Amino acid sequence: MVAAPAPLTARRLGPLRGRIRVPGDKSISHRALILGALAVGETRIAGLLEGEDVLNTAGAVRALGAQAERHGAGEWSIRGVGVGGFAEPAGNLDFGNSGTGCRLMLGAVAGCPITATFDGDASLRKRPMRRVLDPLERIGAHTLASNDGRLPLTLAGARDPIPIVFEPQVASAQLKSAVLLAALAAPGETVVIEAEATRDHTEKMLSHFGAKLRVETIGAHGRRITLAGQPELTPRPIQVPADPSSAAFPLVAALIVPGSDVILEGVMLNPLRTGILTTLAEMGATIERLASRDEGGEEVADLRVRAGALRGVEVPAARAPSMIDEYPVLAVAAAFAEGTTVMRGLKELRVKESDRLAGTAELLRGNGVAAEINGDDLIVQGRGTAAGGGLVATHMDHRIAMAALVMGMASEKPVAVDDAAFIATSFPGFTGLMRSLGGDLS
Repeated sequence: MVAAPAPLTARRLGPLRGRIRVPGDKSISHRALILGALAVGETRIAGLLEGEDVLNTAGAVRALGAQAERHGAGEWSIRGVGVGGFAEPAGNLDFGNSGTGCRLMLGAVAGCPITATFDGDASLRKRPMRRVLDPLERIGAHTLASNDGRLPLTLAGARDPIPIVFEPQVASAQLKSAVLLAALAAPGETVVIEAEATRDHTEKMLSHFGAKLRVETIGAHGRRITLAGQPELTPRPIQVPADPSSAAFPLVAALIVPGSDVILEGVMLNPLRTGILTTLAEMGATIERLASRDEGGEEVADLRVRAGALRGVEVPAARAPSMIDEYPVLAVAAAFAEGTTVMRGLKELRVKESDRLAGTAELLRGNGVAAEINGDDLIVQGRGTAAGGGLVATHMDHRIAMAALVMGMASEKPVAVDDAAFIATSFPGFTGLMRSLGGDLS
């Protein structure tokens, strides 16, 4: 049964004020569940994001024979089955809207001698999986059936996995991580060579669980990752920090709603995830880091954000991997800046939950902001404000929906979205948190 759309409208009311903590990081939550399932023994997780995407991953690890139990809000335990120990599931593995959960689990299953069918919602069924399947097939897995390299697909894991040297043609942490998870079951060393470094949560968490890997710098932006296969992963406690991609939405709202002063607690500041902060600082944003600390191997801090004037900038393509999910809300900030903002090298946005590049341009144009796509670049003509008044088609994309609602909180006229239901995939409680700061969403 398909849920009815949940339209929502945001209006300008007054300054946003207060102190909030956004949900746990989605990337780390997925990895905590999967690596906990591949460890031997019990892993305890605190602060797990309990959005639909992550809960679907929890369902998948249960279907594959691991135990995943919730003890309270964000408090979970996983009793794993060991590397290569997944059992064949009785039914399809349904990942809903989650490309991350699906692609990472393809890697984890590829190293096990089982067969599993992967599926998802209408949006996920449109997303390409072939670039993940190709290296997994080199490791020894086989694609038995697929919809032209898309879901639903059936994967037979490798009975005798082999190590490979893999050089991704696109900068994708999901692709890299799928290969590393499959390579856990292979003897010898698997090497992944990145021309552009992507988020390194998988590498950090593998080390946290006792895997042996080396990370070397190559050139200006690249890395060479070498993983020793067939480790016995040891359970370790995990504290999931607040998600910087989710934090970007109230953060930008605080910057563009006049008079706002907001503190975001415990936000992860991994250098490979802070492109949005670097860019906003270049635009003149007032963002202060408070109480910096280490949690579970990741740097975190509280961020104090105050409204102020922004200016247009050029965002280099090399920064894209460190902020790939934040471009829709950055484009909203660019609309409220003075001058032109050019965001370069956004090819990867075309294969997100929607064609996120086209969807972001539509969001802006539909609310009176001049925006154009030139190749893989997005160009926004900011004028310090936005007219608003539009109804935004979200295309089942949670980040387009949240970006549009942030725009509505500062626009001259309200901004509506056709369906806000998908926000729950990554940011459950978004509407309530924004209202707690003084936002008008109804």
